[in-house]
Amino acid sequence: MSQDQAAPTGPDLTQGVKLSDFDNGKLSGRVGDQEVLLVRSGADIFAVGAHCSHYHAPLADGLVVGDTVRCPWHHACFSLRSGEALRAPAFDALTTWQVERDGDRIVVRKQIEPARRPRESSGGEPGRIVIIGGGAAGFAAAEMLRRKQFGGRIVMLSQDTAPPVDRPNLSKDYLAGSAPEDWLPLRPDDYYREAHIDLRRDVEVTAIDPAQHQVKLSTGEIVGYDRLLIATGAEPVRLSIPGAGASQVHTLRSLDDCRAIIKASEGARRALVIGASFIGLEVAASLRAREIEVHVVAPEKRPMERVLGAEMGDFIRELHQEHGVVFHLEDSVARIDGKRATFKSGEVLQADLIVAGVGVRPRLALAEAAGLTLDRGVEVNACLQTSAPDIYAAGDIARWPDRHSGAKIRVEHWVVAERQGQVAALNMMGRRTSFDAVPFFWSQHYDVPINYVGHAEAWDEIEIDGSIRDRDCLLRYKQGGRVLAVASIYRDIASLEAELRMEHIHA
Repeated sequence: MSQDQAAPTGPDLTQGVKLSDFDNGKLSGRVGDQEVLLVRSGADIFAVGAHCSHYHAPLADGLVVGDTVRCPWHHACFSLRSGEALRAPAFDALTTWQVERDGDRIVVRKQIEPARRPRESSGGEPGRIVIIGGGAAGFAAAEMLRRKQFGGRIVMLSQDTAPPVDRPNLSKDYLAGSAPEDWLPLRPDDYYREAHIDLRRDVEVTAIDPAQHQVKLSTGEIVGYDRLLIATGAEPVRLSIPGAGASQVHTLRSLDDCRAIIKASEGARRALVIGASFIGLEVAASLRAREIEVHVVAPEKRPMERVLGAEMGDFIRELHQEHGVVFHLEDSVARIDGKRATFKSGEVLQADLIVAGVGVRPRLALAEAAGLTLDRGVEVNACLQTSAPDIYAAGDIARWPDRHSGAKIRVEHWVVAERQGQVAALNMMGRRTSFDAVPFFWSQHYDVPINYVGHAEAWDEIEIDGSIRDRDCLLRYKQGGRVLAVASIYRDIASLEAELRMEHIHA
């Protein structure tokens, strides 16, 4: 991720360009010192900021769908008319400019000031909304409530000591040392004060009383609500082996966790990562960037095979091996004695730093104690409403009816959690909005990004277009001839087009 701003290039759009200059309906240019993207959609021509407001991806490489443009990297979506960020992971709007026709030329005039959004009320708007959780879903819900001019009180109760942060970066650039900490907050601290969001950090909710519409805090304080969003997320699975509770065995979930790993990495020569999950392998790559010898131990035959298949799993293993990672597959850790890890195979490894990345489990205790219906997660309807009418759930804990797969699914993806938070916010305001987004996630391993759209828990065929080893491929995961999911490397447009097809097939 890089937000370095190079000097804008391309034609001066204030001088005008010809329609014949457009390439596939898009043209990059400049207005003063700002990069601007011209987009032709039907008879309309729009001028918007040239880069996604999430990680600064070039929108010229994205996909235009009607009067929207989708980001090529992480599938954010923006309105070409207003610039609004319609879909996470982007939240900030694009700048827009006035466009005029001057004969056969298209001329960009002045920048359009954002219009103050009229307050949108359904008539049954609650007075107070409480959000339990300061992660992706909780933040996205609070932000959407204020974006839609919700006029009531918002109380956000977070166990984290830090304000909501860009959690994917904790295992990627920030952990690798290539991103500063000021990139991490999803919003600066003063945002919550100015938006009148009562963000309470480092607090524990001990109980929910659906009948009384109250939540209880560990301090004994009672907080009432009209609508409640449970977005408690997931917690790392802890190893149940001798020595695993020692302070040097780290897990990664919060900013505090990440800071602790970074501190422990100072002066470390060798690290052991337990687990070949996405998080585990991203941690491995980040520690290699810090020039630490990294060993990965995992029980499976190849990493990520259960999610991505055998060939992609082999590629990921070889990619990490090319960067010096040593794998101990089809093995596991039996015990830990200080810096000494003994494997089930009998092998012994000395490590200065140990990180366990063996998965997460949803935090369901509050929902279960409140009597909400559970099904390997909190069961919700298409509007993310739980079995208690005024309580909603979003993110890692929510199991929802997915119209794309036809099954009830629970997905532990950052973007899914953010988008569910946004939809839950609309429904808590009194809308009837179904959550129907196609699941999406991305993973980064050194210079190789992997994008994944859809959801395939099982498949009977993997159709490969291109070459995995050449890092130019698109994989279709099929069941009975039907595409359930698509993974890709450097096939950004194809990934966006696959997402769009899934949306239309099941619309």
